[in-house]
Amino acid sequence: MAYLSLKHGAELYYKDWGEGPPIVFSHGYPLTSDCWDAQMLYFSRHGFRVIAHDRRGHGRSSQTWEGNDMDQYADDLASLIKHLNLKDVVLVGHSTGGGEVARYVGRHGTGRVAKVVLLGAVPPLMIRTDTNPEGLPIEVFDQFREGVRRDRSGFFKAVTQPFYGYNREGSDTPPGLTDNFWRQGMMASIKAAHDCIAQFSEVDFTEDLKRIDVPTMIAHSDDDQIVPIGASAHKSSKIVKDATLKVYEGLSHGLAETHPDRFNADLLDFIRQ
Repeated sequence: MAYLSLKHGAELYYKDWGEGPPIVFSHGYPLTSDCWDAQMLYFSRHGFRVIAHDRRGHGRSSQTWEGNDMDQYADDLASLIKHLNLKDVVLVGHSTGGGEVARYVGRHGTGRVAKVVLLGAVPPLMIRTDTNPEGLPIEVFDQFREGVRRDRSGFFKAVTQPFYGYNREGSDTPPGLTDNFWRQGMMASIKAAHDCIAQFSEVDFTEDLKRIDVPTMIAHSDDDQIVPIGASAHKSSKIVKDATLKVYEGLSHGLAETHPDRFNADLLDFIRQ
């Protein structure tokens, strides 16, 4: 098991598999690097070096009291990339991880980056404001915080339904994915799980997106119930200079796990372009 020492006494857990051009995966809330297993296996077998970490406070990384904010998440990612001396890396961020990737570029530039992929990502801004009327009201995120505070286990079990689209008519609920989501969520500290909600909902990534100057794929489902496409991908694709918008019809927020073969093929095509 590999760990990297960071600020505030944090130890960052990461996986580093395979050989070849590097791909770094940043996970969504409240998950871990394990949510990328289907991508890690696939791309390591297709000649790539694949790296994924557990965000601080999540998974096997340290449960630090401080540093549960987007700037620190991005700096942690930068520390990992520097530690492994990665160059011409493809950064792939899902949901909150998409915010982490965008903020990494905003704070550290694209000197080590070849391409960016934002999947179901939270940028530019999730919360509803006067200038962002397409966003979600703060009450939605207050309910998230209340769920984490009062019954984190029950809340994480419930959120798997919209996360994977299992609440849609005709959909089955595979116990494997839902159990794995719950397992990963419960590995996070309650402090990190609570703090992170404001980070994925209230942080504005507009200026970070403007700094992305490498080829970028913005992939999103038109039926994403966690990060609605109107306030996210549609806007981000207009802000990022060299962006390709890939819309998946009728899939879920967790499409990389529910439809890994389809997403992996699309990601491979984009990387090879």
